Amino acid sequence: MYSAVPTMLGRRGLVIALCSGCALVAAASARASQVIARNAKGIHLAVNSRGVAMVTYRDRARVLHMLARGAVNARVRPPRPGVAQVKFRLDYTGGRLWYGHPVWRGFRNACTAYDGPQLDWLVTACKAPDGSYWALQSWQTPLPGLGFPPWLYRQKQWWLHLSHWTGDPARLDVYQDWVYSRRFREVFGQFTYRGVGVRGFGTTHFGAPTDNYGRLLYLDTHNSRYGRGWRREEAFVSSGPPGIFCFGFFRRDPYKNGHAHPPGTPHRRRGPAHGDRYRMTAVGPGVTPDVTWYAPGLHGYNPSNPSDVALEESMNAKLDEIRAGWHRCRHH
Repeated sequence: MYSAVPTMLGRRGLVIALCSGCALVAAASARASQVIARNAKGIHLAVNSRGVAMVTYRDRARVLHMLARGAVNARVRPPRPGVAQVKFRLDYTGGRLWYGHPVWRGFRNACTAYDGPQLDWLVTACKAPDGSYWALQSWQTPLPGLGFPPWLYRQKQWWLHLSHWTGDPARLDVYQDWVYSRRFREVFGQFTYRGVGVRGFGTTHFGAPTDNYGRLLYLDTHNSRYGRGWRREEAFVSSGPPGIFCFGFFRRDPYKNGHAHPPGTPHRRRGPAHGDRYRMTAVGPGVTPDVTWYAPGLHGYNPSNPSDVALEESMNAKLDEIRAGWHRCRHH
């Protein structure tokens, strides 16, 4: 199994390194939109008229029929410490746990064609009789950070995320500019759900969420110094009432701040991992779907270019607007 362990790296927020072999597996899994399987094949989704979903999939040689119920959307007004975020009740026995006998053979699907918002990483989705949506998304959640190709089996896994919601999913607004006298490029933004910032109320020493409100945002870079194609750069949490985040493209030491690295990794910093494109995937709050942002990478700052000067000024103003006085992500 794989765990995502954050590390406090950036000077402008909580930045996370992905680490294997750490004791956060259960917590990381429970906080996803919700993670129900790894490397699942032959995936099928059905929902009956009582609002119970059944996910049928193959796990190696076994075929499993998992039932889910008891959660929709996310608590947002207001999220409170000590009041648990919503999550599914799950039965991996095909009904024996809940009903005393298997019900999957007679399970009647009442779900109709999906007509909801566009989702990335989508495997399948449908519309339940009550008008709510169910979806399954699958992506390589546990990839190691700093652009390292996965060297452990668990780092290569595709995690299957189940979601159930009404209305719009969470919103991920991402911007790019330059920071620290315009010497470094960065991404920053805001993660919100129904106008409320997505945030947790505590993290570990390395920045991992310690409650079911905290969410991880995974940043990937394309065709960077790490190599061709997509590579995982870092993961980090959104912070405070605004749900703000910020990440600077600096050089980072794989032997510091809890970064996982393959055996024999040289003792030298990696990056900065500027890419021609960036991708960020945010784990949906509660049991809402995961959302993704894509954009071309920003070039280096040119003080003689009026467009660069104007962009930096406008992005500094945007950052201050998002912060709204919150103490993180202060630097321009």
